[in-house]
Amino acid sequence: MREVAFIKQNKEKWLNFEKAIFGKTLKNPDELATLYIQLVNDLSYAQTYYPKSKTILYLNNLAAKAFQKIYKTKRQDTNRFVHFWKTEVPLIVYEYRRYILYAFILFGIFLSIGVLSSAKDENFVRLILSDGYVNQTKENIENGNPTAIYGTNTNWGTFLGILYNNLRVAINNYFWGIFGGIGSVLILMYNSIMVGSFQYMFYEFNTLWASVRGIWIHGSFEIFAMVIEAAAGLILGASVLFPKTYSRMMSLKIGFKDSFKIFLSTIPFTIVAAFLEGYVTRYANTTMPPWVSVTIIVSTLGFISFYYFIYPFIVHKQLKKAHAAI
Repeated sequence: MREVAFIKQNKEKWLNFEKAIFGKTLKNPDELATLYIQLVNDLSYAQTYYPKSKTILYLNNLAAKAFQKIYKTKRQDTNRFVHFWKTEVPLIVYEYRRYILYAFILFGIFLSIGVLSSAKDENFVRLILSDGYVNQTKENIENGNPTAIYGTNTNWGTFLGILYNNLRVAINNYFWGIFGGIGSVLILMYNSIMVGSFQYMFYEFNTLWASVRGIWIHGSFEIFAMVIEAAAGLILGASVLFPKTYSRMMSLKIGFKDSFKIFLSTIPFTIVAAFLEGYVTRYANTTMPPWVSVTIIVSTLGFISFYYFIYPFIVHKQLKKAHAAI
């Protein structure tokens, strides 16, 4: 059978299946499972006779979504909250892993621009961070506490102020992605260049290690979450620009649903980062032993890296095993 005829023969069935998966009315698990088996059969047929066709990508994506829906509907994990963090988010992250890679590549490029620009132009740091901030930091370094600026307010006041600012940046970073991802890229660019300039300033003042030991106590969660939020914005923008086989509105609905869950997953990390910045960072270069700050940095960076880089592959592998068992 020619591929055109194959698509024409099954198109209506696939569209109905899409409605069953993405529609508001949930079908019972047994009915979904029956539809799923039909879809897998069509996918196998396409893989055999049209190995280079985009139809395979479409059916494979639909099958993955269907299995997730069946898995969720059957309530194999009765705790919805646990299921969200343990299974749902990792699977979505795995599906959109290339966007997370793109976001980290952009972060690295923009960070490098901040470092190189600061190295080439001594006024660049002041342009990005302001004269007042640079002068205050220089004074703190001369007084023997490079990160003293984090202890200028009360713990509670600092935490709330930082949390408000970080959440505002996070929300803008994600939702501005609706404009083809450009908004998220611009916000990521500005903040990444700022981080690069900020760290170079300490390097120039010969206090880079002291700054790393203090700033990255909260920075591991804060910066990592910022990049993930930008990736979510890119996913949202891509759903508008590249609808693939879906209508643009359907693509946006799917893109928003998936990307928002990724964005939502960063909020706890942002909250913890604000807490660390408000309550812990201020002691990094005063009363806190260096090994404690290093332990916090390694632990936080290791945990968030595992959750977004490694754990999604583990969950996906488990899903494939369960998939094969059906």
